[in-house]
Amino acid sequence: MADASFAGLDLLATAVVVLDDDYVVRYANPAAENLLTAGARSLIGHPFLGFFAERTELERALDEARVIHWDYSARNVTYVRTGREPVPFSCTVTRIDAFGLGLLAELRPIQEQLRIEREARIESEQQANRELIRNLAHEIKNPLGGLRGSAQLLEGELGQIGLGRSRIAELREYTQVIIKEADRLQLLMDRMLTPHRAPHLEPLGLHEVLERVRSLVRAEFGIEIVRDYDPSLPELTGDREQLIQAVLNIARNAAQVGAQSVTFRTRIMRNITIRKQRYRLALELQVIDDGPGVAEEIQDRIFNPLVSGREGGTGLGLSLAQTFVHYHQGVIEFESRPGRTTFRILLPLR
Repeated sequence: MADASFAGLDLLATAVVVLDDDYVVRYANPAAENLLTAGARSLIGHPFLGFFAERTELERALDEARVIHWDYSARNVTYVRTGREPVPFSCTVTRIDAFGLGLLAELRPIQEQLRIEREARIESEQQANRELIRNLAHEIKNPLGGLRGSAQLLEGELGQIGLGRSRIAELREYTQVIIKEADRLQLLMDRMLTPHRAPHLEPLGLHEVLERVRSLVRAEFGIEIVRDYDPSLPELTGDREQLIQAVLNIARNAAQVGAQSVTFRTRIMRNITIRKQRYRLALELQVIDDGPGVAEEIQDRIFNPLVSGREGGTGLGLSLAQTFVHYHQGVIEFESRPGRTTFRILLPLR
């Protein structure tokens, strides 16, 4: 087999090896050589199963892929090399039937595979949660209008029932509470039901977005904003206002829970998978604060609407931030402990 037949695989960022029907390696792309820390000569011509500790599960996946012509994944296969630490991989096997060869195996570090699966699960859950919240908001709006209207009518009748001025003033305080709270809930429902506009895409610099957020947060809260920028960051195509709002919501949350310092850190990422798609380049933004951290009991739900770790919070800020990041085909995730919370945004560069 000529190497030219697999020239396209040479360009892949994902580690790929091609096997014959005896499961002997006949080709390994450069990404596989890097991942397996072995040159092509050390891989080609050797039994594929010989590189792994859990051979039974992997061999079963290879057999099924070869016979049934379907993709099979063997998780937690451990790559073993003499004198080196074992490395866990996820291995997806596909039947190819080309050049007298049988199978193509795609290898990924297990942590990356788990991250991809977690992203898919969270996105599915968030979509279901948003739909539930929107349906609930619709159900609340109608009785809310009736409640407010009744309070207004009651307030208008107070002067007609023979009460003293002081008593009327006292009762009007109560009706005003009902009206104001109904208005507040109405505004909240409107924010939850308003369809978000599609992004207005234009070339922009991420650092321009961060500088705008920095000036807004400093003016509102007076806290320190530390800049740790990668000067080599290229422009991206995005919606300036949506990205400003997404980062602003994160930074404001940090300030509102008592953080004294927030750091904006930017980096360029290479060969990374975001929402099941592989990108050669992506921008990474970390928003790091020294606040008390996200309470453990809400960490799994922090991006859900109406979930807030702050008394009086609406729980919409992070939900909107996630929505805007998703509009840019990106992801947002976080890690938190007392004294350090990091929100990480990945935005692909096409």
